Amino acid sequence: MTWSRGGEPHASVGYSCDMNDPEAGELVLRFTTGAARGNPKDHVQRIRLSYTVPRLGGRRWWMHCPVTGARVGKLYIPPGGDIFASRKAWRLGYQSQRLASRDRPFEALFKLQRRLGCTEGWEQPIRRPKGMHWRTFERLEEEYWRLDRQCGIAMAVTVARFQERWGND
Repeated sequence: MTWSRGGEPHASVGYSCDMNDPEAGELVLRFTTGAARGNPKDHVQRIRLSYTVPRLGGRRWWMHCPVTGARVGKLYIPPGGDIFASRKAWRLGYQSQRLASRDRPFEALFKLQRRLGCTEGWEQPIRRPKGMHWRTFERLEEEYWRLDRQCGIAMAVTVARFQERWGND
């Protein structure tokens, strides 16, 4: 797998997997860190695998975080990191956890606009997408206006704080 930054190849990771013995499954990752800083370092990381049996049969494979040992579906390597580990091990939060409370109604409004295929932005008009039931659209339109009011309140509070702090210039 490879990915790029600014249209240029940035990094890659190769992998192999051994699941012949289900009790000793292993994922081997081969990757390079530090290439963007001119200090490339090759890594080989072994990840323990285990499985669960879903109700309808088969096997669901899981990775185990090399730091916490927790069973996870995804591993991450943030910028500057040198191993793949779980979200918890890297203390990575979700974008929604980093939102200020004043931004939440705007994000919800933008999400609704994306669902409707409309231009994102406060006070941008919405329209019913072709094929959407009118009852569904009316419910979403009601939600749109509720969120629009919340955005207006958040904006008024923010403007009032600025005025309070820096005066009415």
